[in-house]
Amino acid sequence: MPAPQNHSVTLNNLTFEWPDGQIALDGISGTFGSGRTGLVGRNGTGKSTLLRLIAGVLRPTHGTIDRPQDVAYLPQTLTLSTTTTLAELLGIAPKLMALKAIESGDASVENFDIIGDDWDIENRADEYLRDLGFSAADLDRTVATLSGGESMLVAITGLRLRAASVTLLDEPTNNLDRSTRDRLRSIVDKWPGTLIVVSHDRDLLDTMDETAELYEGSMSVFGGTFSEWEAYQAGEQAAAEQAVTSAKSALKLEKKQRIEAETKLARRAAQGRKAAKSMPPIIAGGLKRKAEITAGATRQLMDDRVGSARAALDAAESRLKDDEAIHLILPDPDVPRSRRIAQIFDDSRTIYLQGPERVALVGPNGSGKTTLLENLLGRGEPMPGSARAELLTDRVGYLSQRLDWLDEELSAIENISPVAPSMTVGEIRNQLARLLLRGDSVNRPVSTLSGGERFRVSLAKLLFAEPAAQLLVFDEPTNNLDMATVDQLVQALADYRGALLVVSHDYDFLTRLGVDSVIELARPAPDQGQRQEQAAGVVRGVLSQRAEL
Repeated sequence: MPAPQNHSVTLNNLTFEWPDGQIALDGISGTFGSGRTGLVGRNGTGKSTLLRLIAGVLRPTHGTIDRPQDVAYLPQTLTLSTTTTLAELLGIAPKLMALKAIESGDASVENFDIIGDDWDIENRADEYLRDLGFSAADLDRTVATLSGGESMLVAITGLRLRAASVTLLDEPTNNLDRSTRDRLRSIVDKWPGTLIVVSHDRDLLDTMDETAELYEGSMSVFGGTFSEWEAYQAGEQAAAEQAVTSAKSALKLEKKQRIEAETKLARRAAQGRKAAKSMPPIIAGGLKRKAEITAGATRQLMDDRVGSARAALDAAESRLKDDEAIHLILPDPDVPRSRRIAQIFDDSRTIYLQGPERVALVGPNGSGKTTLLENLLGRGEPMPGSARAELLTDRVGYLSQRLDWLDEELSAIENISPVAPSMTVGEIRNQLARLLLRGDSVNRPVSTLSGGERFRVSLAKLLFAEPAAQLLVFDEPTNNLDMATVDQLVQALADYRGALLVVSHDYDFLTRLGVDSVIELARPAPDQGQRQEQAAGVVRGVLSQRAEL
């Protein structure tokens, strides 16, 4: 099959409005280059909506998109049946069936149309699958025998096999462990055609040729990796801050000179009135009119200079990005260092969470981390031989991957008030403001908030609960969060004085969080019997503990 031609994607005054009238994108223009582009931006800026528009899943309300016809798209959520085969996940099952039919003597036109030019599809699938540790011999295997990360990689490999002119990936590294992310970056390095990736994975973004940002209703494209773009942005922000400082000084000076000029004009007017008393009226009137014209021109000149200085300050401030920090005032959960909060154990060892520790729970996809958390919280029974856990306190807060414990029809304040009965509405509003939730957003139904705003409401409901939780348990908290919101999460947790147990594949986040120790849940090398056990929900994790990531 011939390699795809690289095509750019151009947005022309693109606007999209949801049926309820909410505007997701408004007049966006710009061009994605013909290589690999990382698309970044804060939650709620419309990144996923933009990918769906480019893919043709949604239609613009106004404006146009210039793109080739063959566009492949992988959404954030990959919903699969356990009976789905690798061939179906790759998207090549119809071609393989047509090939087998032709080999069996069925020469119908339909089979030839299905195959097209892909007569070597099985060989190409074998080549690509070997990059993942599989082969063509696994094409009939079901998704039930794969981890979630492996399923995602196979789906992405299917898009690579399809070799569309433009491919769109939305947060492809969510829930992928470190080794699977490494494999994905290797796949991206060999990608045919144009690739546009929405991601908050810094390492993946650093494999891109360009970085595009959606920010406050516009799109800008930088010709470099994410790290290079960040360095450029830091320089731009430093220059903008200096420009704001200079513009403030200039405005202050112009205002001062305006006051001084008005003082001089008043003094001259007083002198003129005094001198006019000794002059003939006709001469005094002429001098008065001339002085008034001069004073008016002077005032206009000074007003113009003040206006120009104020406009320069507004322009300088518009270049500054809103990077507000979070500083919360949280109750003390009273967790002494000697206090045991929880225990995680298997048949050979027990690991205690003790005092205000920050502990990371890591492990490859399929090792049972979420299952272990649910066991810890009393939501499921472990199978014999599995790693398991037990709480030693009843004051625990849990933030799941799904953020499914908010009442979508209630506001942020209405969600928080029942768990924080001693706080007034004003106090809740002030605390939410510290989480950068201000104005009308705290009174709107949670269902109308952006992903980042919903996350902060969920976090507030945990942190403000009474009595204060002695243990917070987070399951992949950075999934689908933009980098600014991840920064804010780190800031918020810096003020929490209880124990933390965090499941995450985001090692950069865990490092910044300052974890004290790491519990690893390893998955034994699978054989066919263990694959069947996994399909039945059995997790046989092996515990170990270390001090560093």
